[in-house]
Amino acid sequence: MKLIPRSVQRNFDRVLTPIADGLISTGVHPNTLTTIGFLILVASAVAFGFGYIRMGGALLLLSGAFDMLDGKVARGGNRMSRFGAFYDSTLDRVGESALFGAIAMHFLNGGVRGDLAGWAVGAAIVALAMGLIVSYARARAEGLMLECKVGIAQRAERIIVLGGPTLFFGAGPNGLLLFWVTALLAIVSAITVVQRIYHVYRVTQALAEERTVREPVPALVDAEEGRRRE
Repeated sequence: MKLIPRSVQRNFDRVLTPIADGLISTGVHPNTLTTIGFLILVASAVAFGFGYIRMGGALLLLSGAFDMLDGKVARGGNRMSRFGAFYDSTLDRVGESALFGAIAMHFLNGGVRGDLAGWAVGAAIVALAMGLIVSYARARAEGLMLECKVGIAQRAERIIVLGGPTLFFGAGPNGLLLFWVTALLAIVSAITVVQRIYHVYRVTQALAEERTVREPVPALVDAEEGRRRE
């Protein structure tokens, strides 16, 4: 289950494919796209921080497009590299930290109804922390040679859920829309963390059981050795 239906993601992917093909033909390096996407994400954070919510939403969605393009260009142009993967992941984390930090500052500076300011800042902090842990859980699992792409709120979903509504409706009356979207992201990101922990637990348990079945039982090995000595 995902927040954004796969059909929407596939349609968006179809739109980006010819753009990626054009970039590959011109020889654009994937790391260049990663850097541009990061700078746009930082610009989005600045816009949110200063209360330009619609601009922030538009820039956030644009940064997400670049985040998808760099991967497509790297794969399609056969320019994948370990450094590129590290660079992309690191800048994503820095940009996401700047984004939710800026949203928290916006809430602190009167961007939401006064009685909700504390809750709003808390939601932004939780959304940031859980988003980072979602990414860390996948990276740590892949470091153990396990695939871990499960969860209802991966990075693409988080970008769309935050960027889409704010692009069209801004922060909403008294900042309530931005508050509730941020709170929703905090909740679904926390759920995704739990989903990934459970997924890795199930996979590792299955691997442990498989190894147990394949390994000979010590008592049987001893008996077999005894027969050989006889």
